[in-house]
Amino acid sequence: MKIRSMELFAVPPRWLFLKVTTDDGLVGWGEPIVEGKAATVRAAVEEMADYLVGRDAGRIEDIWQVLYRGGFYRGGPVLTSAISGIEQALWDIKGKRFGVPAYELLGGAVRDKMRVYAWIGGDRPAETAAAAKEKAEAGYTAVKMNGTAEMEWIDSNAKIEQAVANIAAVRDAVGYDIGIGIDFHGRVHKGMAKALIKELEPFKPMFIEEPVLPENNEALLELARMTTVPIATGERMYTRWDFKRLLASGGVDIIQPDLSHAGGIWEVRKIAAMAEAYDVAVAPHCPLGPIALAASLQLDFCTPNAFIQEQSLGIHYNQGSDLLDYVEDKSVFAYENGYVARLEGPGLGIEVNEAKVREMAAIGHRWRNPVWRNADGSLAEW
Repeated sequence: MKIRSMELFAVPPRWLFLKVTTDDGLVGWGEPIVEGKAATVRAAVEEMADYLVGRDAGRIEDIWQVLYRGGFYRGGPVLTSAISGIEQALWDIKGKRFGVPAYELLGGAVRDKMRVYAWIGGDRPAETAAAAKEKAEAGYTAVKMNGTAEMEWIDSNAKIEQAVANIAAVRDAVGYDIGIGIDFHGRVHKGMAKALIKELEPFKPMFIEEPVLPENNEALLELARMTTVPIATGERMYTRWDFKRLLASGGVDIIQPDLSHAGGIWEVRKIAAMAEAYDVAVAPHCPLGPIALAASLQLDFCTPNAFIQEQSLGIHYNQGSDLLDYVEDKSVFAYENGYVARLEGPGLGIEVNEAKVREMAAIGHRWRNPVWRNADGSLAEW
């Protein structure tokens, strides 16, 4: 069961897929990616392949330890995302080896189905009320939207009023049976976050996400003390060591590790267990492709404090191809009444359409983050 080869595919809209093949023919898939830096992560995976080829694919923990700790310089988005995709592929192989989903190897299922939410609006939210109503009619029980467009360190009351109007319209359209996650996306600095949260609280958001940048997480405790709205963060945090500091400092109610960034399935299971000890819920971040979503669901099905799953079907980033284009059985992610049924297939529980992957890899992508500027020309957080 030694790793024979590793092959990478940059595919539209902005994803990077990894195929790992063993010497006895088993194939595992992973999704190592930093959005906008696919080529950089690709190079990191290729460097790690020098160690991996010829290694026992079943020794997932040992491989993780070597890749993380053996390089001396460790952590951060690029290196940890490279490890994450490799780790996902190894769990896919291990599950296929034993003929069971990965969650069966991680303690077994704790639920029969997982709640999911859908994105509405785009980077600059508009016409979100109609989109929310459409998602509710499609059976979703929760949606998420960006709270604002770009904001200056201290911005105008007009922008606050616009954000409130957007949320109010969505709440009026769908009522209080639908959860509404509001993503500040790290665009908002602490002074404006306080004002926005206070104004949005009457509309009872399901959570406020990344109210400040993760490097300013010390502000979360202050924000949490002034609101009853759950505070969520974590998509730009890596490994249990980042989350250790966050959980110990308080101020967070929901952590959102990304299984393609934070270290993979087993690492995020460790993070989730830490969060459980602090009475904190888990909602994995996943605006990515089908492999990352399958890995996230494997985590969800064996994690007691996981409560909802992000997924990218129809998200505004998915231009040119979408979530289901790369899987053989498109019903595997069939959403019914806002839930996805437990994946029963071995490994990650999906079968990747390799012919489609190869076809689209010939097209590739050069997706880049937008660069936003304020009215005075200064850089704004995207």
